[in-house]
Formats: sequence, C-alpha cells, structure tokens
Amino acid sequence: MNDRITESIDRLLIYAVKSRLIEREDISYYRNILLDLMQLDAPSRDEITCSEVADETATRILREMCDLAVEKGLIEDLGYARDLFATRLIGSLTPSPKNVREAFWKDYAVSPRQATDAFYRMCQKCDYVKVDAIAQNIRYFEKTPVGELEITINLSKPEKDPREIAKLKNAKSVGYPLCMLCKENPGYAGRSNFPARQNHRMIPIKLGGQDWYLQYSPYAYYSEHCIVLNHQHIPMRIERGSFERLFAFVEQFPHYFIGSNADLPIVGGSILNHDHFQGGQYTFPMDQAKTRVRLSDPVPGVSAEILDWPMSTLCLRGKDKDALIDLADRVLQAWRGWTDDACGILAYEEDGTPHNTITPILRRENDAWKLCLVLRNNRTSEEWPLGIFHPHTPLHHIKRENIGLIEVMGLFILPGRLKTELHLLEDYLTGEKPLTVPSEEDPSYKHFAWVKEIVEKQGLCRDHAEAERVLRRETAMVCAQVLRDCGVYPDTEEGTAGFLRFVRSLGMEKTE
Repeated sequence: MNDRITESIDRLLIYAVKSRLIEREDISYYRNILLDLMQLDAPSRDEITCSEVADETATRILREMCDLAVEKGLIEDLGYARDLFATRLIGSLTPSPKNVREAFWKDYAVSPRQATDAFYRMCQKCDYVKVDAIAQNIRYFEKTPVGELEITINLSKPEKDPREIAKLKNAKSVGYPLCMLCKENPGYAGRSNFPARQNHRMIPIKLGGQDWYLQYSPYAYYSEHCIVLNHQHIPMRIERGSFERLFAFVEQFPHYFIGSNADLPIVGGSILNHDHFQGGQYTFPMDQAKTRVRLSDPVPGVSAEILDWPMSTLCLRGKDKDALIDLADRVLQAWRGWTDDACGILAYEEDGTPHNTITPILRRENDAWKLCLVLRNNRTSEEWPLGIFHPHTPLHHIKRENIGLIEVMGLFILPGRLKTELHLLEDYLTGEKPLTVPSEEDPSYKHFAWVKEIVEKQGLCRDHAEAERVLRRETAMVCAQVLRDCGVYPDTEEGTAGFLRFVRSLGMEKTE
C-alpha cells in the first residue's frame, strides 16, 4: 500500500506544480505534509519518478487518495468524510490567503480581467470550484414564447446515502461559521454537516467605504459565478446603499455584471441571513430581451423602458452614475409603498408587514450603465399559499422553489431528480407504457397529468431520442410559465396598464 500512497502523493504534487499552486522547489516540503496526512512515515522511494500528470483537475487524484485513506482506516467510507479529507489534502497545497491577495492585486494592476481570470483559474485548480462535478450538469437552451431560456438540471451535488443521513441527524449544532458566506469560512476544516474550506480563498474589497469580500461559487451555475459578501453577518436589505455598492463593484470590475436577490421571503432566493450579491462574466437570456414599452426620459441623460420580459422589469440606461442611483432609490421607495388592487398588488399588510421589493441587476454596456430593476411582491393567498407571484401549484412537479436572481434572468436551476424522472416519462411518449395513472409512490405520478397533456397535444414520439427532445422543450415551457407566474405585471393589456400606472407616478410616460 505504501507504494500506492507514494505514487498518489507524487501525482498530486506534480499536478500542483503544473497548476501553479506550488513551486517545484518546494516539493519536498509539501510532500512531507501529504505524508503526514496519509500517516506515512516515509515515502516508498526517495525521488519523484513521475514528471507529467495529464489530469486537468485534481478530482481523480483526490478520489484515489480517499480510496487509500478508507482502505488504511484513516476515514470512513462516507461521502462527507471523503469530502472533508479531500479538501484537507488539496487545501495543504492551496496558496496562502496572503499570497492569493498579493497575486490578485499584482494582476489587477495590469487589468481587472487578468486578476479575476487568474483567481478563478486558481479556484478551479485547487478544487474549490468543482469543475468535474459541474460538468455533470445537464444544460441546454430552448426557445419559448418568452424568449430563449437556459435550463440546467443540477447534478453537481451528489445525494447523501442513508448512513450519512443517519449521522447528520445526530450532528451537533456548532454555530461556527454562522453561515457558508461568512468571512470565517476560508481554512475551516468542516464537519459532517458543514463543508471543509481549507482550499477556499477570498479577496477583500471596498464597496462604498465598507469591507466586502469577493469569492467564487463552488458549484458555479455560469461562467465565473462570483459571490460578493458583506464582512458582517447581517440580513439582506435592498436600500440606496445597495445601489451604491453595485456601482462601486462594477467600477472596479467592469467586465462583470452584479445583482442582488430580493430581500423578502418567497421572492428572495435561498440565503437571506447574510447580505451578499452575485455576479460574474456571463450573458443571460434576459440580456437578449427587447423593449416592450419605451418610456420618456425620467431625468436628463437617463433613458427608461419596460423590458419585453415576463419578470416585470424597468430598465434604466445612462452614463451618470449618481443620477441612476438617485433614480433607482426613488423607484425602490415608490415601489415599497405601491398598492394596485386591480393587479393584486398590496404594499403592506395591516400589521405593517411589507410585500414589495426589487431585484436589481447592473452591468456595463459599452460606455454606459445598464440597470435593471425587477419588481417583486411576496403576497400569499388562500388560492396560492406559497405565493401569488411564485411558481403556481401545477408547475411544482418541475419547479417549486423560490425564483431568485439567476432564474429571474432566465437561467433555470432544476433539481437533479428530474434526470431520472424525465427519462422514465419517455416510455409514455413512445407508447411503451400505457397512459394510466401510476401509483403515488411512482416517481412518474407527480408528472402524469403533464405528460398525458403532452401526448394528447402532439401524439406519440417515434423513439426515445425524440421523446427526450420533446420533454426538454416542454420543461422549458414550464419554466417560461414559472416566469410568467412570478411577474407582478403580466404581458396583457391590463398588466401593461398597471405597469404604466406605476411608472407614471415616477414621472415617466409611454412614448411612441
């Protein structure tokens, strides 16, 4: 076994040199660290004989080292134990926070893009950004009545096995770090119910005079999916300062867009307890949307339009940052207090509970700013207890979760269960399985009404390849309807009239 451990250590070291995580001169030092982690007193040979490693990521080497650690009894053969140990191994080869910061700002002096490119590449090479896991996701584009949408079936996070679930039930609550976005995460060893973060690095930045951090998402949903987080663990809050910080970020990183989830339950995405933004270098389906209604200029030098997009979006463009921030704050304050009974919009409950908020998205467009303000409302009703402007019940077999920033822009992150479930539905579309209602325990049960409707609408498919194409298309159609459900002003005569009532309160009129 010692030969196999030595071989795996040597391969990881050569990979780290090739990936510029460590320098060749320091191989002996890092070899000793890995020997200690694998509880080996000495390597089985003095010299490293392998000079080249073909691996583009560390994943396969780390998996093999975890296999050896299980065989040697160093760790349990459980997913979380393997993840903790693999991160500990590669974390020992990840450049220190100090070195990462120094390299980042040295690159930044050349260009912001060079800095983020190098930092992102390092996060991939040290296995913080899970390149191989992300590659397993099913991803495709599909044209729909609301425009071309991007669909991802998320397979990057493996399911836990029953033994692991049993252990998690008994895992104690530590309360440190307070959440996965806190600045205390880098270097943390992790535990059964919290991921290891020895290979995690952040870049401290200033936004509006405040301390924030730039990091990347481990399970990136798009290119260079970054997270910009407050150094304090404080709740999300959309306010004037939010707009100021968005502009401050894009001023520093003009090749990145940045946006924020809304700050209310139901419409606010998944993490509301830690103030943060999301950004990156990516073009979303929403960015291709045309103009639905052109509006009069709200202030000199700023143009405004209602986007032809199912999520009710006011788009502002201009070169004057301060004018855009002032206007965005005015829109926010007006929307916070806006009630329109004809459109089912209520600003507050009788007890003062707020319902209206905004999802803001900012990017540079040539030499001007483009600021999209997506109007959100989180009311519930007896008919729609999970949210009036939320995916409605008939769509829950595909999408039940909140619609956050990424999906607002037309990139859908669907649950991994759909890979298996949609494959099972192909038999209905080919006629291999009769259209009779399955048992409630059958994974197809929740989809049966939908798949029956598809067959009745278009007939049977020739083969499984056609059935797969049809199901992908129809899944995208469901996602399009999700966006329609979540838009506070539908693309109807009544909806457009309601949107115009709101913008008129801000001094904007429809122009021909």
